[in-house]
Amino acid sequence: MTPISSLDVARYMGNWYELAKFPNRFQKQCVSDTRAQYNAQPDGTVQVINRCRQANGEMTQAVGVARQIGEKNSPKLQVRFAPAWLSFIPAVWGDYWVIDIDPAYQLVAVSEPKREYLWILSRVSKADPAAYEALLGRLTRMGFDLNRLEVSKQGD
Repeated sequence: MTPISSLDVARYMGNWYELAKFPNRFQKQCVSDTRAQYNAQPDGTVQVINRCRQANGEMTQAVGVARQIGEKNSPKLQVRFAPAWLSFIPAVWGDYWVIDIDPAYQLVAVSEPKREYLWILSRVSKADPAAYEALLGRLTRMGFDLNRLEVSKQGD
């Protein structure tokens, strides 16, 4: 797995809509309106707020922290949703690698070295179809099994 060559973390901050993902255990309760919000923190970390709508109509959220691994422009991050006092345990940190992003920072694919997880995020709830299809083509060439991809519902 090769991430992008460079990530401008400041440009990455803000709100993202989940367009699609590989199903995973920690998002099983989410049925629609899945979004991520990234906020730069004074200590150089990133606050991560993931929200989604559950089957009962209620919104739920998970708040975590991300840290960049390596140089200032590294596209490799690690994310933790466990309590801060557990942050010394390596297993509570998950890899979050930006593997594809458009020049305008509007459409992104995120995964990790084992390719078990994949998220496609967009600044808008419905991405440009041509840009989305082009991204899917690049993901296929990277070796992702897109038969596993689950489209996320956005209610707007």
